[in-house]
This record gives sequence, structure tokens and C-alpha cells, in this order.
Amino acid sequence: MNQLALPLQLADHAVFASFLAGDNDTLVATLIDLSAGDSGQGCWLWGAAATGRTHLLQAVCDAAGDRSVYLPLDMLAEAGPGILEGLESRELVCIDDIDRVAGNEDWERALFNFYNALYEAGGQLVVAAAAAPRESGFSLADLASRMSKLPVFQLRALSDAQRVAALQLRARHRGLELPDETAAFMLRRSRRDMASLYDLLDRLDLEALKAKRRLTIPFVRDVLEGDVKA
Repeated sequence: MNQLALPLQLADHAVFASFLAGDNDTLVATLIDLSAGDSGQGCWLWGAAATGRTHLLQAVCDAAGDRSVYLPLDMLAEAGPGILEGLESRELVCIDDIDRVAGNEDWERALFNFYNALYEAGGQLVVAAAAAPRESGFSLADLASRMSKLPVFQLRALSDAQRVAALQLRARHRGLELPDETAAFMLRRSRRDMASLYDLLDRLDLEALKAKRRLTIPFVRDVLEGDVKA
């Protein structure tokens, strides 16, 4: 996927197959349809940190391929709104962390104009932020109004049982077997947000490969105790 000649590599794990929808099944179904070329209206998705906003936007771009472009504004805000130039020709534009530029007059005006140009060209916009459009801090009322026209979805955090299932899904995606009791042990011994749990799974994967061990509770305990001692 051509991404402005910038090193915006999509994460290998960020695909729909490795995302546990939980209570977000309507949102995930909507995004799958959009990535397949559905003639919907795009959407705005919001939620707390580590609920999967970036994963889903990258999954959309993975599925849509060259018809799409992924723009993480947390990374690109300093580059200025000129990076939007010409992107209205894409069928699907995914803007992550759009609230990162809320209150910036140049960015807001550019986003307003881009929104209009994209929709005039028949493209669609998928946006992720920490809050709904009206609560995202936009100073330009017209921009807030345009964004509010998008279907809005709130990402719901996973329950503990769903966290276990999400860990096991990610493990299977990596070719690992993660027993129920080991996944539950990880929840008890780690921070409970999914970003921290996935980071732990990544470390366990590497350590298991080096030690040629399975992901048992004793092995996980050894890795965690080793981290503490280090």
C-alpha cells in the first residue's frame, strides 16, 4: 500500500481475523463491509486507550489494500496538513487519533476541506479518536458538524472472559497454544488492559521460542520472575 512514501508500516497482527469483537460486533461488521467496498457512509469510532482503535483502522487498510490509506495523526501531526493533498482520490481514508490536531486552525480547516473533497469524489472516511465528534475539542463548528454526520460507534472494553478469549485468538494467530488456565494466570499477574496483555504475550512468545517451552503457568511465572529480578 502506497503510504505517502512515509514508513507507515501496518502491524502484522492488525487484521480482522485477530480481533475479538466482543460487544463491538456491529462496528466490526460495518468496517469489514466498508473495507470490501460497501457504499456506506464511513464511520467514527471512539473509545478508551487499548480498546483496539488502531488495530481496527489498520485492519480496514489491510483488507482494502491499495484502495485505502492509513494516517496516524499522532505520528504525522507535526508534518502539517499538506500530507492530505491528493488523498481524496482514495476510496477509503482511515485517520487515526484525529483529536490530536483538534484546536489547530490549519489542520481543522484542511480536514474540513478534505472531508468535502473526499465525499465529492465518492470516497469514504473512517476516523478514530478518544471521544465522540462533539467532545473531541474541534474549534471549527463546521468540521465538528461534518464529523458528526458519520455513523458513530463507541468501542466497548472487553470483559475478563473476553480478554482471555482475545489473548487466545492472538496466540492462535501467532501459531501458539495458550491454555485457559495460563491465559487466566496472565490476567492475574499483568496489567489488565489489552495492550499490556498483548505485550506480555509477545515476550512469552519470544522466551518460549528460545527455551523451547510451552505456555504453561510455571513457564509464565518463571518469565515474570525473571523480569522482576532483571
